[in-house]
Amino acid sequence: MSSARGGSFYDLAGVGERYLAHHDGRRFSPNHVMEDPAVLAEIGDPAGLRVIDLGCGDGRFGRELIAAGCADYLGIDGSATMVDRACRELTGPRARVELADLEDFEAPAQSADLVTARLSLHYVADLGAVLRATARALRPGGRFVMTVVHPVITSHDTPSDEPRTTWTVDDYFRPGPRTRTWFGSQVTWQHRTVEQYTAALVESGLSLTAIGECPPVAERFDGDAAELARRLRVPLFLLLAARA
Repeated sequence: MSSARGGSFYDLAGVGERYLAHHDGRRFSPNHVMEDPAVLAEIGDPAGLRVIDLGCGDGRFGRELIAAGCADYLGIDGSATMVDRACRELTGPRARVELADLEDFEAPAQSADLVTARLSLHYVADLGAVLRATARALRPGGRFVMTVVHPVITSHDTPSDEPRTTWTVDDYFRPGPRTRTWFGSQVTWQHRTVEQYTAALVESGLSLTAIGECPPVAERFDGDAAELARRLRVPLFLLLAARA
């Protein structure tokens, strides 16, 4: 079984469909109870902002930003499957979606007020190139908000058919590609430590303003204390924010 990286992974047979079904069907998806509230709190009110979304997926986040009044939205994704879905989700003059590898990302200088990258940059080998392009695309004072799978998770794969409560951390300080089974196929994620992510941001010319680990939000568990307790045990996501 071959390994795929980046957005192209979601174009493998059945992967896009399994991912969307998983995302939509889980009652307490980690995206919903952990990553989503952290990102929304960091971004605040997007009204009037020109937004570039790196790894836009199926377009649901773009739809939220448009509904909240952002002035312009450009979603970029390396998966034809996801771009097709996003084009159906996002219509109207304020929304555009492009199919492109994130490692080739370029945008006109100072063309964005906000760049987001939600759970997409751990697929990228040349992170520095993407961050430098982001810094050029932002107006002075413009903001960048990114999330990745937490380095505790990317360091080592521990397959399990049962809900996990612990995770094995191994080879943490060795950055580089990690291949694992994800939605029934082999995917390549790029492992980096928290220190390496923050250093890459600073080296790109951006100024780090926030770092977070997306703890679970109790109000999103509908009173399920056991599931909340499980999600309090292991960090799943890392959030970094910066200004140009």
